[in-house]
Amino acid sequence: MNITNKRKSKGLFFLLSVITSVALVLSACGSKNESASSSSEGDKKAVELLNVSYDPTREFYQDFNKAFASYWKEKTGQEVTIKQSHGGSGKQARSVIDGLEADVVTLALAYDIDAIADTGLIEKNWQQRLDKNSSPYTSTIVFLVRKGNPKGIKDWDDLVRSDVSIITPNPKTSGGARWNYLAAWGYALKKYGGDEEKAKEFVAKIYKNVPVLDSGARGATTTFVERKIGDVLLAWENEAFLAINELGKDQFEIVVPSVSILAEPPVAVVDKVVDKKGTREVAEEYLKYLYTEEGQELAAKHYYRPTLPKVAEKYKDTFPQLELFTVDELFGGWREAQKKHFDDGGIFDQIYQPK
Repeated sequence: MNITNKRKSKGLFFLLSVITSVALVLSACGSKNESASSSSEGDKKAVELLNVSYDPTREFYQDFNKAFASYWKEKTGQEVTIKQSHGGSGKQARSVIDGLEADVVTLALAYDIDAIADTGLIEKNWQQRLDKNSSPYTSTIVFLVRKGNPKGIKDWDDLVRSDVSIITPNPKTSGGARWNYLAAWGYALKKYGGDEEKAKEFVAKIYKNVPVLDSGARGATTTFVERKIGDVLLAWENEAFLAINELGKDQFEIVVPSVSILAEPPVAVVDKVVDKKGTREVAEEYLKYLYTEEGQELAAKHYYRPTLPKVAEKYKDTFPQLELFTVDELFGGWREAQKKHFDDGGIFDQIYQPK
């Protein structure tokens, strides 16, 4: 009886030892796998993006990049650094075409991204990939004048007066300048009942009053604000607000014309570059983040008009109400506008005589 019990006890002890050993092994394996997984999450290789953008977005993207980097780190554990390149939109597009390896482009107008797409660097359907035709925020063109508005400038008609000096960039290199030009042309078309010849004469008179054409919008702002040349600056709305915020309401004021253009700056991933660098996922998420509430809030704080209704409602008193037309409505889209007005030998070349 005692011998049998001893044998049973030994057998039970052996069985428990085996079970315990197996459990310890499985536990160790699990911990090892969990540790490896955790290590893998924490040790994701840092990634760097290059955002090639147009002139007046510097300050906005500095803040946006910080917000996105923080969001991405929290979501994935991966460090991301975003570098910025700024200049006239047309020149920036040309730089990408010529080899500047942008992961994303955030340019002033669709034609400049189309020009990149025509080389095969970006897929042709780029504009359908994101909401609002890949334009996460909008803007318009306003006038910045010196305090007190000494020349009494109220609308586009005042810009054709011989006593008014106008600062605007070169539409051959600057996206903002092309918006300026088309805003003036659209006003003239409405004023003269669609008469193209009268519109051409009107816009020619405006450019006769332009003493210098800078290559980009920021350069034009510098000419007007720091060099104190000109009576009025044709400006992106956000650039005009920025000038007042930085230099004070005691120096400048904004004049909102009766009619202007709805500027729709688009964004796109540069497909060939992100596939080469392995940065597609983070580049796509970077652009999608522009459409989030935080991205839209940052855009509004930098005086870009948000497209998310909730944020647009919050900032409705910031942005003046005015009649706006689109490039599609009056010009048949950017490809048509570019060909007719800004290509070599186009209407701009016909009306502008360098001083």
